[in-house]
Amino acid sequence: MTMRWPDIQPLTAAAPLSRLGGLLLPPGPAVPNPNALAPLLLSWQVWALLSALFATVTALLAKLGVAGIPSNLATLLRTLVVLALLLAVVLGRGELTSLALLPRRSLVFLVLSGLATGVSWLCYFRALSLGPVSGVAPIDKLSVVAVALLGVLWLGESLAPWQWLGVGLMGVGAVLLALP
Repeated sequence: MTMRWPDIQPLTAAAPLSRLGGLLLPPGPAVPNPNALAPLLLSWQVWALLSALFATVTALLAKLGVAGIPSNLATLLRTLVVLALLLAVVLGRGELTSLALLPRRSLVFLVLSGLATGVSWLCYFRALSLGPVSGVAPIDKLSVVAVALLGVLWLGESLAPWQWLGVGLMGVGAVLLALP
């Protein structure tokens, strides 16, 4: 039996979702209008949900992957895979440009963010090598609480009272999940 890949179609804003749907759903009627999915691709909520989905998978796979190897090496291997994936995406979308053309302020903050990401990943993988993923992941997600606080204090964002309640519940929930 040979595997049949989906037919390549012209690239539209909704093409990735329609192709993905074609891979995951049984054969049936095609999406009537792939461009009908385009608004979903512009929704930050959809991208945030996808991020949460992949972060879930990441935590579980990382816990399995760190078994039997040094956590720093595991972090390096994961980082190389991320680098290759992002390079393919940037090249594929034609977004690679000269660094000299990018705003200096953006570059400074991206370098600092990259350093913080690297340290975070090193700590995360070390924690995974020492403890259960069901405890490590919730503590790691305390960053959500910190980001909400710093978003208000540093970036001037605002949260409604029910959103502050959500931040508090997330903090309490993370701590409760991490308790032995």
